[in-house]
Amino acid sequence: MCVQESEEVSEKMENLDISKSDDNVKIGSLQVEDELGNTQKENCEKNTSSSLAVIRNSFPMESISEDTTIADRKQILFNKFLPTLRSGEWSDIGGRLDMEDTHICIADLAKNFGQSILGEEEAVSFYGVFDGHGGKGAALFVRDFLPRIIVEDADFPLKLEKVVSKSFLETDAAFAKSCSADSAFSSGTTALTAMIFGRSLLVANAGDCRAVLSRGGLAIEMSKDHRPCCVSERTRVESLGGFVDDGYLNGQLGVTRALGDWHIKGLKEVEKGGPLSAEPELKLLTLTKEDEFLIIGSDGIWDVFRSQNAVDFARRRLQEHNNAKLCCKEVVDEAKKRGAIDNLTVVMVCFHSEPPPPIVFQRSRIRKCISAEGLQNLRSLLDG
Repeated sequence: MCVQESEEVSEKMENLDISKSDDNVKIGSLQVEDELGNTQKENCEKNTSSSLAVIRNSFPMESISEDTTIADRKQILFNKFLPTLRSGEWSDIGGRLDMEDTHICIADLAKNFGQSILGEEEAVSFYGVFDGHGGKGAALFVRDFLPRIIVEDADFPLKLEKVVSKSFLETDAAFAKSCSADSAFSSGTTALTAMIFGRSLLVANAGDCRAVLSRGGLAIEMSKDHRPCCVSERTRVESLGGFVDDGYLNGQLGVTRALGDWHIKGLKEVEKGGPLSAEPELKLLTLTKEDEFLIIGSDGIWDVFRSQNAVDFARRRLQEHNNAKLCCKEVVDEAKKRGAIDNLTVVMVCFHSEPPPPIVFQRSRIRKCISAEGLQNLRSLLDG
């Protein structure tokens, strides 16, 4: 990033016009989409680290675990913002012969599964996108099994990070048993979930779906694409006896983390593990009034959208009609216009009832003048 671009980003941050949010929590109803098919996803996309406005880890992450310090807790309590949640979703088969994406939106996770926790005002909302490959079995299984195993954990919701990580692995092991009982279910899926508990946002990712937060119009990536071209993932894979061949894990798979795929030899072993991991990477932060919405998309979306580009596009659409579901449809339609050939799924969670406010830029006041010598030189050039 050049100096001029850096100054423009700083000026943009200093002159954001953020609207005041509502303090009442409003949550939608359960929405599940289950159109799936059978295709293999094999595209490898390089992460673009030079994107101007994508800010990685630019804001401090807050933790709700037992290790949070007293100072951290005071800082969290000082934040009076409470999100007003509303969500939308849309999916399309895209250029594939079969639909393998699926998704889920649950307004109150405990209530949905007949559980009772700290009260309705403490509802935990759950959103997820699951991108299957090699068949529809894994994506459907994880979509249905994972949220239930999370809410039934004894540590839910007080130790949410621990519960989510453990539940991904337990879901993967449960699917392995179902595959051994019926080989027709053999397949795999990436999984990205977002959970909102009060003002805390927890994103868990295993695979190449992506979650992007809009904070005052700036894109903050809440997940990392787990692909063989990622240096840290390649290092992890090779340390576990795997290898990357022509951009594919062990020459067979386009992602380095996924649930399922137990039928592919050399990727997973029950006792020793393997290079293909079902363990999610987590990101947790405390939402503020500057946080506008979260976009969760399957990798087909990110083949044609950069993170900041998706935020810019979604903000404009929300400013026009403020309809989250319609905005998701428009993102998917735009992806198709841009030549996306994969299955396409978008889930959007808005944190305000109002649309994103316009960003106001202040023109810098610079006195324009020319010296007598410069004026003489200009006259000489004009006179020839």
